[in-house]
Amino acid sequence: MLEFENVSKSFWTGTQRKVILEKVSFQVELGNSLGILAPNGTGKTTLINMMAGLEKPDEGKIYRGCRISFPLGFMGGVVPRHTARENSRYIARLYGLDPDYVEAFCRWLCGIEEYFDRPIGTYSQGMRSRFTFSLMLALDFDMYLIDEGMPQTTDVEFNRKAGEILRERLENTTVVIVSHQPATLERFARSAAVLRDGHLHMFDTLEEAKQLYDYETQG
Repeated sequence: MLEFENVSKSFWTGTQRKVILEKVSFQVELGNSLGILAPNGTGKTTLINMMAGLEKPDEGKIYRGCRISFPLGFMGGVVPRHTARENSRYIARLYGLDPDYVEAFCRWLCGIEEYFDRPIGTYSQGMRSRFTFSLMLALDFDMYLIDEGMPQTTDVEFNRKAGEILRERLENTTVVIVSHQPATLERFARSAAVLRDGHLHMFDTLEEAKQLYDYETQG
């Protein structure tokens, strides 16, 4: 389970304080995937990063009672001066997994051949994306965090292989997906919420959330 308890988060923009969350409480139970609708600029990425533990709240508490992924496509934790092999083995040890398995899985899926043994700082953006996506799929999580839909690379074969693995994985896990487009949530969400003006409005269905979201964004 993931739980936010009276969580507040804000930033100083230089001219004013931008509120992301204001004393927000909610739970995400395993088996009940949640879609969060939020217009651009309201703090979608900040919210996802807080769920992953990458950012801390100003006030309140966040409880993580299960294994929660880092956001899909997140580059943090990967050291550019180290090779993909070194990074994959290091991350495997952090999560208590077999380094040989994680290395072999990433090497097979990302398909970057000899570059796997070169520093990640020498990679193109596409190669970096393929490696980090492969690394996330090599790890075993109870809950996956997705910011603005599935990440894509320019490599069609990689997208096909990774997409099949991810779809199979998501059938047996819980997803929290945040997007400004309702259509992005339809494949994953069982319940839904709308993030607006620092408040998170929870609904039993995506259709109910869409009604408020459409009213707020068109009003």
